[in-house]
Amino acid sequence: MGSIVGAFAMSHQLGAPDGVEEASERVFQGMREIGRRVRARTPDLIVVLTSDHLNNFSLADPAPFAVGTAASFTPCGDMGLPRDPVPGAPDFAEALLAGLRVDGLQVARAEPLEPDHGVMIPMGIVDPQRTTPMVPVYVNSVFYPDPSPATCRDLGALLARFVDGRPLGERVVLLAAGGLSHWVGMAREGEVIEAWDRQILSTMVEGRGVMLADLDNSAILAEAGNGGLEIGAWIALAGALPGAKGECLFYEPMPSWATGMAGIELIPA
Repeated sequence: MGSIVGAFAMSHQLGAPDGVEEASERVFQGMREIGRRVRARTPDLIVVLTSDHLNNFSLADPAPFAVGTAASFTPCGDMGLPRDPVPGAPDFAEALLAGLRVDGLQVARAEPLEPDHGVMIPMGIVDPQRTTPMVPVYVNSVFYPDPSPATCRDLGALLARFVDGRPLGERVVLLAAGGLSHWVGMAREGEVIEAWDRQILSTMVEGRGVMLADLDNSAILAEAGNGGLEIGAWIALAGALPGAKGECLFYEPMPSWATGMAGIELIPA
């Protein structure tokens, strides 16, 4: 029987510290703390719940969710990130893909796949030596049909059930990435809605994260931007650990980075 030994979420953006030196240092230190906590769990693999940024998926074949099943991933290198390969966990990923389909979710195989910053910023921080296998699970926030928050919650619940039933007994860390409020390529780019961000964070760490499944994507888009839709990955994390409380490790509204930057840990029961 496998086990979820850690559960974290963080924004997957980084920017220049110019003019925001103190805030950016708090963000960097918070991200590094997540990395230390992940490594302390000694996971056998990390499941990254994240979104792509038009680097790997196409309007020709959109899907609400996708799973990367390769034995190794070479990043695409956007934002100047290193392209050193990252190990995958193909046996786990193939079984997860099949299981989610049996459970009725519309899930694609993400192949070929060159992960962008949505994967590689969080993974570069939590596993800088690139030694821990990862399974990227994509929550579509760009193309239609986009999964509803309720469907994201269901993804998390099915993922937790899958891990629990694993015969190899892997120690799994879940790492959700994306958000919080931001607009990308839109007139409001650069705005950060601090009150909305803080409400999301308090809901998550107070053990009420599954309540975010009651949100509507159109409302999220209006209130927190197209980048705010990335909280689908956070909602999936909450769905995997319903009722789990946690800790906000950092939050900084960063208009110069065009993003509300945050990171949390949820404590599995």
